[in-house]
Amino acid sequence: MPKRVLQGVVVSDKADKTVIVTVERRVMHPVYKKFVTRSKKYAAHDEANAHKIGDVVRIEESRPISKRKRWVVVGGARAVS
Repeated sequence: MPKRVLQGVVVSDKADKTVIVTVERRVMHPVYKKFVTRSKKYAAHDEANAHKIGDVVRIEESRPISKRKRWVVVGGARAVS
C-alpha cells in the first residue's frame, strides 16, 4: 500500500525538528451542495529544521516518530511573501 502524500503550508516551526503543517481540502456540503474548505493540522518531522513559517511543503506518512508525529517532510518550495 503506498504512503499518503499531502501538501500544505507550515504554520509553526517553534519545536525542534518539527513543523506544524496545515492541509486544506474542499468538500461539498451534504445539504447545500456548496464547496466548503476544511483544514487540518499535522505535526511533521523536519530533521534539518530547514522549513520556516509560510513554506509550502509536501509531507509523507511514516512510522510513529513521537506521540503526535506520524508524518515526515519530503520537500517543498519556499513561498514568496
